[in-house]
Amino acid sequence: MPVELKKFDSRILGESPEVRRLNPAETPFYLPITDEVEIFTAAYKARLPVLLKGPTGCGKTRFVEHMAHRLAELADGPCELVTVACHEDLTGSDLVGRYLLLADETVWVDGPLTQAVRRGAICYLDEIVEARKDTTVLIHPLSDHRRILPIEKRGEIIQATSGFLLVISYNPGYQSIQKNLKHSTRQRFVTIEFDYPPADKEAEIIKHEAGVEADCAGQLALLGEKVRNLKASGLEEGVSTRLLIYAGELIGQGITPRRAATVAVTWSLTDEADSKRAIGEVVKAIFPE
Repeated sequence: MPVELKKFDSRILGESPEVRRLNPAETPFYLPITDEVEIFTAAYKARLPVLLKGPTGCGKTRFVEHMAHRLAELADGPCELVTVACHEDLTGSDLVGRYLLLADETVWVDGPLTQAVRRGAICYLDEIVEARKDTTVLIHPLSDHRRILPIEKRGEIIQATSGFLLVISYNPGYQSIQKNLKHSTRQRFVTIEFDYPPADKEAEIIKHEAGVEADCAGQLALLGEKVRNLKASGLEEGVSTRLLIYAGELIGQGITPRRAATVAVTWSLTDEADSKRAIGEVVKAIFPE
């Protein structure tokens, strides 16, 4: 059975989230690093909300997609995953829903969070700290023993269906006074920490995802390790596994390794001249030609 994809009405959200019915036979590739699969599975069975934290491009979103497929057999019916990319303009109405004027009548349209609660889906709020503070507070009644979603505009309280699970993520490296996760929110979640994989596992991931030879994957993983060590020299953030995979895919399309690493890693990471020069030296050392 193919994956069923439904887009929310663009009048509700500028960035339309997805609702996907999951086919267990099409489980996305994910290589476990520690015991994150077991922890997430236990949290799902106990209906405990989950917080994923880690740097950009380390596999948080892929992990959620992978787990949603793996857990389909535990769901009461078809398993669905609702993904919302949070941003600073995301309002409570964007998540919960609003009244819309359609033709000559006013109708209520559920937002992505409400649909997930009603349908018993896994709801993934990606980069939750990007959302407004008053929006974040909405998830509190869903992330404790009550598992309810109050809809003030309708005077309605929705009890989450048994299969519903709330998952949020954020990047601690981007936290500031203006954008951080309140302790009152953090302490409602089971937290799984992510980081970039060890070089041997990252090489395995690159080899699988980019389709390159093991030697090339190993060189790209080494590049990732060396570039991340440059953070002490002023580089704002280390290279993501995602960018290393992009470099591998370019190599698979015939681009030379050095050029692929330059456009996918060096130029994507920074515009600062000294940092670009430092990364460039690492690239040349690993890919001399």
